[in-house]
Amino acid sequence: MLKLPAVLRHVVDAALPPRCAGCGIPVAQDHRFCATCWSSLRFIAPPWCAGCNLPFAFDRGDDARCGDCLQDPPRHAGVRAAVGYGPVARSLALRLKYGGRTAFAETMALRMRWLLPADAELLVPVPLHRRRIWSRGFNQAALIADALARAAGVPHDRDVLVRPRRTVALRGLGRRQRAAVVAGAFAVAAPGRVRGKAVVLVDDVYTSGATAEACTRVLLRAGARSVTILCWARVLPADRDD
Repeated sequence: MLKLPAVLRHVVDAALPPRCAGCGIPVAQDHRFCATCWSSLRFIAPPWCAGCNLPFAFDRGDDARCGDCLQDPPRHAGVRAAVGYGPVARSLALRLKYGGRTAFAETMALRMRWLLPADAELLVPVPLHRRRIWSRGFNQAALIADALARAAGVPHDRDVLVRPRRTVALRGLGRRQRAAVVAGAFAVAAPGRVRGKAVVLVDDVYTSGATAEACTRVLLRAGARSVTILCWARVLPADRDD
């Protein structure tokens, strides 16, 4: 990225000051939030489920698992999300995906980097079908993965996981409907690039888990050692309508 001389930087900052990613009021630095928006974000951290990282209200022990993980252990190695899905988190996700505010990909990545597993070896974004990319102009998950790779120094591969089958939009669908829609929609283009590696699957929002589960399945079949899901926001059970 081109760096401006200090004097010119001050002039630009005065004319176009950094703005809160949530509400747009001026803030001290790019990719920051004002106090109000920052305090409204629900950051997700331990104590949480040892299987899916669902936050617990109190510490149940390092190996404690939620009811869903006890009943049906997940294939993935956890779902790590920077924040819970709420008004500010939703605003960033929608403005990135549908409003073309691509700088928000870095805003999200800077909060997500601290949740990267220590053994992460490869970042893989959830892919879009080529027609969706043509209409939107970009894949928001790939932009986040790019920014995360720069911030954390972990290699990324935006082409190894592909979406050869076009699917309908998942917004508004229930969990079972989502799972049925994405079943068989993903494939690994080059298994050798994931074989034996601890893969981190990058996305913007984790809702029902159907997309992440479908991607995890094909990555593990291709030989990935593990798959951890890492996203900006997670829809928590209390906020789901299915």
